[in-house]
Amino acid sequence: MVMRDGDALDVRPGGDPARAAPQHHGAYHTTAFFLTLYATALTAWTVYGIVQGDGSVWDFVEGLFNPGASPASQLVGPYEWAFAAAFLATAGLAVAHRRPARSAALFSGVFLLAVSLREAVGLCDAAYRDQYATDPLGGWALATRVLGLVVAVVVLTTMLPATEGRERHRTGSRTGSGGASGAASAPSAPCPVPGARDRRLSRICGVLFLAMGVTRLVWTVHDLTLTGMDTFRYLRGAVDGSVLGTLNLAASTEFTTLGSVLGFFLLGWLTFRARRDLRGALLVFASVELYLTVRTVVWLTVTDFFNQSFETPQGALSMATTAFGLAAMTSVVVLVMGWRSERDSPVDESTT
Repeated sequence: MVMRDGDALDVRPGGDPARAAPQHHGAYHTTAFFLTLYATALTAWTVYGIVQGDGSVWDFVEGLFNPGASPASQLVGPYEWAFAAAFLATAGLAVAHRRPARSAALFSGVFLLAVSLREAVGLCDAAYRDQYATDPLGGWALATRVLGLVVAVVVLTTMLPATEGRERHRTGSRTGSGGASGAASAPSAPCPVPGARDRRLSRICGVLFLAMGVTRLVWTVHDLTLTGMDTFRYLRGAVDGSVLGTLNLAASTEFTTLGSVLGFFLLGWLTFRARRDLRGALLVFASVELYLTVRTVVWLTVTDFFNQSFETPQGALSMATTAFGLAAMTSVVVLVMGWRSERDSPVDESTT
């Protein structure tokens, strides 16, 4: 609570509405540790690929943004690089007890769980299991997969119960019925109540995400139809790790494409409804997609696709959707980064 007395500002005991309640700090610290652990594992695989590859460190740095310069020997890809950075950023927010870390961590946990379940389905194939036994890096790859599953389970089980509204309701009940004991305890931060500005910005982000989901889905169906690819095999490649046939830790195109479509639709719908604070999850997913879109733009530039794109309607449409994706993800990141939620503002301020 903040009360103003003349020129003096009296800041009374109470929780910071921008931070998690003290009883959840343990969950936030645990999440930060495990996300950092998995990000470290991905970084180790990246460093190993650089050391074992023919290229230099500069070639790898260039390959971060230029797909044409990306070393072929890398065991992880841009999706893993982007999520490793997102895991570290989420861990930093969790250590600082920032509330957006919860939705970011839950989104990261769901992503890791999906990767782990896909690998579990692949392990049902005997030939795929044999690769783990015969490949020199099979043991390390399997250990990384198991670590991802452990991290996913720990993050989801620790952060799901760390809701602010439930604890505030309990605190309020104890204060109302406990009398002196309730008064003696420090009041918690005000219960989050979505304001008009919150809902407006949330719905803008939701519309952009839903539009991106529709665009990505239409292009996926178009590509499958145009190339005559086996749709069943494509769908199986998204949920079965054995389809790729290698132990490469880089996510398959099928998994990343369909996963992004589901992510856009799910987060877009939840954000449009503006029922919960999903800033952390929005920032993680939008940042990853923005990075991947920037890589696509760089690739189109170095291959001179820009000068040839308008020669056909399909090329022009591809350029338009790429430009929309770049603008949409940039807008979401900017909105979320500059989002000073009305729920984070002091709600009890008076002049005496």
